[in-house]
Amino acid sequence: MITVLRSHHYYRRLSERLRRDRKGATAVEFAIVALPFFALMAAIMETALVFFATIMMEHGLAQSAREIRTGQLQVSGGSAASFRDTLCSRTGPIIDCGRVEFDVRTLASFGGAPGLPLDGDGQLDGNAMGFAPGDAGDIVMVRAFYEWQLIMPNLGLGLSNMSGNKRLLTATIAFRNEPFQDDL
Repeated sequence: MITVLRSHHYYRRLSERLRRDRKGATAVEFAIVALPFFALMAAIMETALVFFATIMMEHGLAQSAREIRTGQLQVSGGSAASFRDTLCSRTGPIIDCGRVEFDVRTLASFGGAPGLPLDGDGQLDGNAMGFAPGDAGDIVMVRAFYEWQLIMPNLGLGLSNMSGNKRLLTATIAFRNEPFQDDL
């Protein structure tokens, strides 16, 4: 019984001494808070990067589509490849141009725009895209698509909208071509 009392007394003194000692409290508190903090910071940075890439793609598409709207592309005999080059030169280094898909088509009316060119599995369908910049006065819709691979998909709070932890970035612009002449 004396041994039990001595060990109880020892543990009681040890717990009191540990309770008063504050030397490692900051390190323990940092260890508890660090993982959620850095995970939240990474999710915020990835979300910002996705929005920045979308804005860069929208800006590049608007500038490139202007060449269709004014007739520059049609008059110069531009092709889908030359449009891709123009688009890629204006999207910035954040987007891998080899993975950008685009669709240029004429419409009967502004209300006749088709939905996203997705297949049954929710993936981009390259066969549903084309390149028809139209003539003077035609209504044209230009769209660009980019599959952004997410680094931290579970922390993006639903940022993924495709299978394989990807986000489909889209940019669309619709306009009526200006009156232009082929002999400019």
